[in-house]
Amino acid sequence: MVAANSSSACYNRGPEQVMIRPLSPEFSTDNEGIMTKQRVLTGITTTGTPHLGNYVGAIRPAITASQDENNQSFYFLADYHALIKCQDPEQVHQSTLEIAATWLALGLNTENVVFYRQSDIHEIPELTWLLTCMTGKGLMNRAHAYKAAVDANRADGEDSDFGVTMGLYSYPILMAADILMFNANKVPVGKDQVQHIEMARDIAQRFNHHYGEHFALPEAVVDDHVAVLQGLDGRKMSKSYGNTIPLFLPEKRLKKHINKIKTNLLEPGEPKDPDTSTVFQIWQAFASEEQTAEMRKAFEDGIAWGEAKKQLFELVSEQIGDARERYNELLENPSQIEEELEKGAAKARAYSAPFIEKLRHAVGIRKIGR
Repeated sequence: MVAANSSSACYNRGPEQVMIRPLSPEFSTDNEGIMTKQRVLTGITTTGTPHLGNYVGAIRPAITASQDENNQSFYFLADYHALIKCQDPEQVHQSTLEIAATWLALGLNTENVVFYRQSDIHEIPELTWLLTCMTGKGLMNRAHAYKAAVDANRADGEDSDFGVTMGLYSYPILMAADILMFNANKVPVGKDQVQHIEMARDIAQRFNHHYGEHFALPEAVVDDHVAVLQGLDGRKMSKSYGNTIPLFLPEKRLKKHINKIKTNLLEPGEPKDPDTSTVFQIWQAFASEEQTAEMRKAFEDGIAWGEAKKQLFELVSEQIGDARERYNELLENPSQIEEELEKGAAKARAYSAPFIEKLRHAVGIRKIGR
């Protein structure tokens, strides 16, 4: 779901007005939690440039899942979440552009999914407040991100809440609103995000107990088979570590980055362990089973690191070449991206606008005499 890490790093400007149009027939607007299709929701925080790890770990499997006819898929750019960690307006704006272009370039079919920018859905902040009024402070005290910030402050001899904003403290509620706004059944996340889905369930249950059954209870989906790529230094590929390989680098820069991958000092001809090699791990994420088996044998036969990196560059460049060209075309025509996001917002608000009215009525915020 929201990639605080998952998918991401710094995540736009104020939303445009969007008309609410009827959805195409394959999309049900029933927000009662009783659906013929499973609703699957994924959010990507707009805080950086997508890298190979984002692609392999989040974007590629999500696009594959969007082709499942048993699902209604929702994908959003979490630009409100981005503000928690990033106060650079240009970075948030640029990241929104780049991440949207990435999804479109990689083949996301926006006719079959709901692809939108979080800040275009005006009902989400309102739902966040309704949920905030039902959420115990103790629940927020247990959030991993908040606890980690407190622990770090104490270790540094600072006040426990030094530098902790209300955005950081309460962002699990915003995340719950993202999910519950569309009554998502399934939320694909990394293991570090499971707690947030559990919190969304707790908040939904409490709201349902007080005001009636309005929310479906979401479930976290953790795919242990999705690869977590290592970065240039052998640690998990993450913007926080500065060890990423951006997905759509020009060929020369891509080759330069791949050549920077940390390796051991074994000489050509000396057998190498593929299972401890970042080069092999990235190869495996892009290669077929046959290609993987061939490269494993090459490692055992002592392939030179320079040759292994050369072959990795050629493999990755071949696979992403067409998408990179499309990505660059989209960046040169941002109005096309904006058009797609506005269409997605119209689809999304066909769900959210009537649902928030129902929730307002449920909590007593309604016209006098009605």
